[in-house]
Amino acid sequence: MATGLASAGYRALVPDLRGAGWTEADSTALDRTSRLRDVLALLDALGIERVRLLSHDMGALTAMQLSYEHPERVASAVQLSVPPAFFAFSPRIVPGFRHLPRFLLHRRGTLLRRIFSPAYVACGMTEEVKDRHLAPQRRAEVEAAVRMLTWRQILPEALRMSAGVYRRRRLAVPTLVVVGRQDLPWTEPVVRRISRYAPRCADRFELAFVEDAAHFLTDDAPEEVTALALEWFARTR
Repeated sequence: MATGLASAGYRALVPDLRGAGWTEADSTALDRTSRLRDVLALLDALGIERVRLLSHDMGALTAMQLSYEHPERVASAVQLSVPPAFFAFSPRIVPGFRHLPRFLLHRRGTLLRRIFSPAYVACGMTEEVKDRHLAPQRRAEVEAAVRMLTWRQILPEALRMSAGVYRRRRLAVPTLVVVGRQDLPWTEPVVRRISRYAPRCADRFELAFVEDAAHFLTDDAPEEVTALALEWFARTR
């Protein structure tokens, strides 16, 4: 997808956030906004005043924080497979967090291979692709970060969203949330229902749904997602 964005004339930056990928950090300590501070430091180091965000899964939490806390740094945002921060809680979405116990209780030496099961990937993944995704997790600092990220970033942010913290704020950044139609329980009726506060919580917000795709939209439908992102960025100049 970065190639598609770059081909369209964008400068595509794909940083490995703290606790993931191949980046080495001076400290593995993490809190709710550690990654936000890292992203701001990266933008400052590169002399970039404003960006367009394309984020997925845990990266979307950091992208949302950047949009809310520093809207002057974000021109527009595309958020994949994660509901808006101002979502209204519904019992129907509880199965969407079925992976959290494995993350909260993660033991070293245990690879998170189950997250690439058919429940999360509609088009299937070869074992080679799974191995590439999981390769960084074999590093000690990344392996240790799985539980830390879950306890100190994902869970606190999820609780803030469930408690309505972001429903009491205004999202100024134009934001598109994209969901795969096979990413259960995030069906279109459910996602539209929990996003019903958009008119009062966001200046400009839209939803888009991708056929034949589940949670890992970037693997199931990279071309469709790239096209949606480019179209949104063009409309929100």
